[in-house]
Amino acid sequence: MNIRFDDNKKDLPREQLRQLFISAGWSDGLETPEMMEHFNKPFINSTLVISAWEGEDLVGVVRVLSDKIFRSIIYDLIVLPQYQDKGIGKELVKRCIEHYPNSEWLVQTTSKIASYYEKLGFKTNDDTFLTIPCKWF
Repeated sequence: MNIRFDDNKKDLPREQLRQLFISAGWSDGLETPEMMEHFNKPFINSTLVISAWEGEDLVGVVRVLSDKIFRSIIYDLIVLPQYQDKGIGKELVKRCIEHYPNSEWLVQTTSKIASYYEKLGFKTNDDTFLTIPCKWF
């Protein structure tokens, strides 16, 4: 396995990105043509995107929204199931933090996988995030 990490490319191939979301259970694969047209826009518009590749295949990705000084938030850390437990997710997060090492780091996650981030040094706090749901989900 020869994994290459890229922190310059944000315009990821929509279909490969969609397959990552399907593999994570974040998509049912029933995207409309309009949704597919915009599928990679959140990545293009993010502050930082780091992707993991084996050859030409996208096998993992993470995106960050950040002011680059005070706060950085990790969204959409995904690794294809057959590439999990090989340190790729950990490496993606490590590379994110290296970009803005003095920033406070937050992560949007679920209680089901919070322990993964705790192993990487994230701590649970008492802050509550309030949301208005996205129209796409």
